[in-house]
Amino acid sequence: MSNNIYAVITGSGSYLPTRQIPNSEFLKSEFLESNGQPINRPNEEIISKFQQITGIDERRYVEENLVCSDIAFFAAEKAIASAGIDKETLDYIIVAHNFGDVKFGETHSDFVPALASRVKHKLAIENPFTVAYDLPFGCPGWLQALIQANYFIKSGDAKHILVIGSETLSRISDPHDRDSMIYSDGAGAVVLSAVESKTPVGILSHVSRTDALEHAYLLRMAGSYNTEDKSNVYLKMNGRKLYEYALKTVPAAIKMAIDKSGLPITHIERILIHQANEKMDDAIVNRLYELYGISERPEFSMPMTISWLGNNSVATLPILYDLIVNKKVDNHRLIPGDHFVFASVGAGMHVNAMVYRIPD
Repeated sequence: MSNNIYAVITGSGSYLPTRQIPNSEFLKSEFLESNGQPINRPNEEIISKFQQITGIDERRYVEENLVCSDIAFFAAEKAIASAGIDKETLDYIIVAHNFGDVKFGETHSDFVPALASRVKHKLAIENPFTVAYDLPFGCPGWLQALIQANYFIKSGDAKHILVIGSETLSRISDPHDRDSMIYSDGAGAVVLSAVESKTPVGILSHVSRTDALEHAYLLRMAGSYNTEDKSNVYLKMNGRKLYEYALKTVPAAIKMAIDKSGLPITHIERILIHQANEKMDDAIVNRLYELYGISERPEFSMPMTISWLGNNSVATLPILYDLIVNKKVDNHRLIPGDHFVFASVGAGMHVNAMVYRIPD
């Protein structure tokens, strides 16, 4: 039997900002309703309910002197070192993000040059055929970049691709919107490499979908709830509708990816899901197993970091993967031969899922 080429993660890295922001930091916030009126409840009650729903106790905010491309570079350096490759052999650098470089104290997005070009510059890569580009795709952006990288490798166009997810949501969140407590910052990266194997390894299958007809604006940019702030726009979401959408579409997309791989659900040891909201993620995974007629999912099927890292959008999956690889998530390990799933949902509305097998 001849060998086939598969796309395999050969290295990973992440950057967690040093600024730890506990929920207590929001006790002094002035939270407003969408119409600009004060919320008629004490902040202690607002924060307590928020924690019960999301599972978030604290989050990370990027240091004031850094921007999105800086932390993307930090994660990239670690991933390249972890893979043990020469950076000049990279065929592509793909950076998934949504807001570009936003400086501290501003909400202005800077996209030119592309963040991927900035990362390549910071890495001091001389090779002109290391192609660098950005992918704005909402929270599923890093996973979609991984899907694109898989196509490049399977086509024979690339041997090594650096895939980065980096975000600084703290810079574009409305301080008067209670949803701002969800958002955090961080960066994660992997090197995806072409590997010959007789048995399927690495990326086995994937599914993506976009539901823009009715749901395109569940996440959007809009003005502050503070009507006196007329010059800036911030990230806004329809949380209830987003929850309903995710519960309807994400389990079905994951099941489709698993079915495409030819594996039974019982062969999936872990589900690495976008760390968006603990209650929502829990409901999604429960619903997935229900679709297979299983009433109780495996005890350790879903590793979570949202309690201490919050939701850092495109960075959550690569950070989660890197932390597990480096044994920094309790009770979770990625063992050679194991199968796991990546899955995400976010602005667009986009959903994607991928089945992956760890090489022996």
